Amino acid sequence: MTFDLHLTDRLKWLSNVAVPTSKNPSSLSCVLFTPIKTPQQIFTLAKLKALVLNQYVAVGQSSTATSRESAKGIAHRVRAIYGDHFPIEVRHCLATWIESRIWTPEPEEQQRYFVEELIQEIHTNTELMLSPEMFVTKMKLIEAAKIFRMQYGHAPHELYTYMRRCLAMEVDVIQNAMGPYVAQPQTERKYSELITGLQNVRQKVNMASEEIRSLQANIESFSLQYHECLKNKGHINYLQQSGPMTNDRRELEACLRVQIEEMERKLNALVAQINQSQMELVDHMKENITILRQLQSQVLDEELIKWKREQQLSGNGVPMQSNLNTIQEWCELLADLIWSTRQQVNNVARINSKTIVELRQPHLVEMLDEMSKQVTSLLSTLVTSTFVIEKQPPQVMKTNTRFTATVRLLVGGQLNVHMTPPRVTVVIISEQQAQLLLKSDSQSGRGKQPVECGDILNNSGCMEYQPTSRQLSVSFRNMQLRKIKRAEKKGTESVMDEKLTLLFQSEFNVGGGELVFQVWTLSLPVVVIVHGNQEPHGWATVTWDNAFSPPGRIPFAVPDKVTWGQLAETLRIKFCSATGGDLSEDNLRFLAEKIFSIISRTSLPMNTMELNAMTVSWTQFCKDALPERNFTFWEWFYMVVKVTRDYLRTLWCDRLIMGFIQKKQAEEMLAKCPPGTFLLRFSDSELGGITIAWVGEGNEVFSLQPFTSRDLMLRSLADRILDLAQLQFLYPNVAKDDVFSKYYTKPENEMLKNGYVKPVLVTTLPPYMSPSPSYAHSPDSHRNTPSVHNSYFSASTPAQTESSFMDSELFEQIRAFEPDGFDDFDFYGGNMPKKPALNKM
Repeated sequence: MTFDLHLTDRLKWLSNVAVPTSKNPSSLSCVLFTPIKTPQQIFTLAKLKALVLNQYVAVGQSSTATSRESAKGIAHRVRAIYGDHFPIEVRHCLATWIESRIWTPEPEEQQRYFVEELIQEIHTNTELMLSPEMFVTKMKLIEAAKIFRMQYGHAPHELYTYMRRCLAMEVDVIQNAMGPYVAQPQTERKYSELITGLQNVRQKVNMASEEIRSLQANIESFSLQYHECLKNKGHINYLQQSGPMTNDRRELEACLRVQIEEMERKLNALVAQINQSQMELVDHMKENITILRQLQSQVLDEELIKWKREQQLSGNGVPMQSNLNTIQEWCELLADLIWSTRQQVNNVARINSKTIVELRQPHLVEMLDEMSKQVTSLLSTLVTSTFVIEKQPPQVMKTNTRFTATVRLLVGGQLNVHMTPPRVTVVIISEQQAQLLLKSDSQSGRGKQPVECGDILNNSGCMEYQPTSRQLSVSFRNMQLRKIKRAEKKGTESVMDEKLTLLFQSEFNVGGGELVFQVWTLSLPVVVIVHGNQEPHGWATVTWDNAFSPPGRIPFAVPDKVTWGQLAETLRIKFCSATGGDLSEDNLRFLAEKIFSIISRTSLPMNTMELNAMTVSWTQFCKDALPERNFTFWEWFYMVVKVTRDYLRTLWCDRLIMGFIQKKQAEEMLAKCPPGTFLLRFSDSELGGITIAWVGEGNEVFSLQPFTSRDLMLRSLADRILDLAQLQFLYPNVAKDDVFSKYYTKPENEMLKNGYVKPVLVTTLPPYMSPSPSYAHSPDSHRNTPSVHNSYFSASTPAQTESSFMDSELFEQIRAFEPDGFDDFDFYGGNMPKKPALNKM
């Protein structure tokens, strides 16, 4: 009988759903198991299993108070399964052993050893609990072992059957709670192997410690017996040289020779035993080092690299699944095991150097020296690899703007680095300098200091240790890039194509100065801009790099072409993370038509696989202007995301905006509908613009001049739809008030406190479009499109145009409240275009 996820893992998943915090003591991780604070020397499999399941924490990030209460109830139900007959501490600490024994049915003959083996496993775990914090748990486990022996010693199959029944009930409770969640069997198996490996190597390291103590005791015993033997030989020499041999002396000499022969026999046996013990010990330590190297590779080269990749993808909006705290726990355990193994190797070398010459083996010193180098290299790799950037600096960085970053040393607490807090410095270097840094580091260690290409204020700080979280980190909260030195550009390169990186570096010692480490790490590539107009292209560079950077690349190489399927997924995630709403297959197909500059939908492959296999180049993505436009695909998409995020998020999530549809197709759809039917679509000609297409009298389809961020900041899209009586039904036939009413701004029914009446802006159509009496106004002079113009008028004042409104006192009040929104009237910011508007939409 197999399951996708071990029971302890499922329980931990539920605790993640409960989002346990110090303010939420009722969460499952606090309710289900007795809290265990594992010190440096303690290794328990259950602790590791709990840590592994942080991988699934993202599943529970959307939990509500209801789910927390549900998790609390589940915890009580699981506890009730075991009751008082089987302490939950035993279930927790022996999780893997219990599940491995119970899931596989055993014949009754094997079941008779179940109680004894369970008790032995309990004692094995309690022997590792040496810290005062583990005293209560240790006593509970010892008491449980006594109860099992008394109650089930004569009938072990009863306890075995009882446990199978409890686990089956536990499965039902947890599977019902997990709902549709299904773990990846391969992922679960991989982490299970990692946990088992860490548990096994801990036991092997402990066994090696016992062997060292035994070896030292044997050597000390040999030394005593050896000196006693030499003493007896000296006594015989004295008898032979001190005078004539009498009968008493001869008897004494004979007795001493018998004792010496017996001692030499024992000494020879002890020498053979010591030599064999030394070689076995060396073999065991070699095996431990090999296993530690494999486990460290799994943690650093797989899990930590995966976390870094997820961190990079999170810059594009991909939710992170890995948990750095989990990886830190693994690294701390590895650091503890590696440091212990290193101490063992040094202890054996010290013991060997102090033993008598007769006990020294010829090649033991060389073997121990080699092992010391290997384990020290493992420790060095672990320390330097776990110096990571927990919070990346902004990847599009504006000069003279404050930014933050956080660096963390995952093994800092374990190795007591915080006793002498290391200082971390930050500099910004070019892509070429990053390449030289990696090259020199891989060849002969750290080379010369790389050349900085900018000045950063507040770029130095000491790492601080947080005892509760065991985190050694430093947060740079007030860094600021003052100036930047640009590299020479080639061909069509712009400053927004240039990738830079922040170099974080530090130096500290371990073991009281025994080992000194120089550590450094590079941030994700950053693009430095000096003006808001450069931001969209900067994000194009960052988005492409985050999405398509190959593993183990030379900084910061990326492919020039990718498939549309890859890019479509990147755009979908980017849009979804910013707006909260997903893109449909039709939306993605529309984007494909736009980037491939294809007008007719039938020109693209109808087969999704064929479409996804088409390649898109970097120049198509953000360099080449769209046909008959003065902006690129990325600039258009970027501004659509921005206006949707800032002003249209709720409407998009409620699927009230059709958005990604061509003007011609919208007209064809509306032509079949009654007058008053309308739909909302993103403008093709206005960056960040959304337009309303509707059916007028005579079934003629009109398109309203697009609204941009500047327009929507003054009056929301829902209120504008309310203003226009010509708009009656959202396509295909939904009354507009049924879906938009909850977004209407509630009217002010009272005067302001100063006694004035607050004016209200209302959207109107030109007189020739309006069936009702219209207000005099002038058309908007800033745009030149064939679409129908709209304007505003105040409900309490004569009608005014948008231009006259910008000169009004109300506009100045709004501008004073949000000055940044009106400073740069450029098309990137969704404000008034500097260039003449295009004639097509």
